[in-house]
Amino acid sequence: MASTDSTPSTPNLPDEVIGLIPAGGRATRLAPLPMSKELYPVGFQALPGKGSRPKVVGQYLLERMQLAGIRKVFFILRSGKWDIPSYFGNGSQLSLDLGYLIMGTPFGVPYTLDQAYPFVKNARIALGFPDILFSPQEMFQQLLEHQTETKADVVLGMVPAQPGQIGGMVDFDQTGRVRQILEKPKETDLTHIWCAAVWAPSFTQFLHEQVAPVLEAYAATGAEPEKELPIGDVIEGAIAAGLKVQAIPFPDGEFLDVGIAQNLAKAIQHFAQHVSDPADPPLRF
Repeated sequence: MASTDSTPSTPNLPDEVIGLIPAGGRATRLAPLPMSKELYPVGFQALPGKGSRPKVVGQYLLERMQLAGIRKVFFILRSGKWDIPSYFGNGSQLSLDLGYLIMGTPFGVPYTLDQAYPFVKNARIALGFPDILFSPQEMFQQLLEHQTETKADVVLGMVPAQPGQIGGMVDFDQTGRVRQILEKPKETDLTHIWCAAVWAPSFTQFLHEQVAPVLEAYAATGAEPEKELPIGDVIEGAIAAGLKVQAIPFPDGEFLDVGIAQNLAKAIQHFAQHVSDPADPPLRF
């Protein structure tokens, strides 16, 4: 169970915040695609002197990180997804410093994120998924401010779940303390789903220690885990270990997983209505 001690577990949060974007998926739910799903055009952007130009899915997440003052971001890629660094380059067009890492094992998001451990272990982390569109745009900024105030190890950004939406459902109390995360439950009375997170080095270290035994066994014997490990399960383990996990509900927030064909169609139709005004319009799916 989570500790009830009011003493902050991360009293001195580092100033540097680094964005992590796991982009190792195969996009099987959209296959075949002529490009990585992170580069599928959804909506438009205004470029100086060029007018409206297509805007790709992954750019929305990068813009939300940039809006929160984040300047350094790592994409963690599956080998072969070279069109992503070819498109975004060094990130200068978005006033970001972008780097690219190659995932080592396809055992789930925690293993993908751990690939960045040597580069980010002493920084705060902002996690986002490049195939998820979410609002409000200021979510990362508010998560970071809340973490600074509460000194939480992890802060989750939550929005109300819509009918049919599945993901990490969050059980939390009136103070924002997360009691439980249910990963894609078949049935639940929980009403909120998390779509972005920030965390302290304490959780980066916890995650690293959770995946290390499996990685060591794989390196020694080739033994693979029976199933993928969701990041929500690692956060659940952190709660049980006494780490402080908080959540902020955004009552008017929304999220859409465009890695699903019908949701991609919704996003295309929604943003197509704003061709003449390519500013990021509110999500109302």
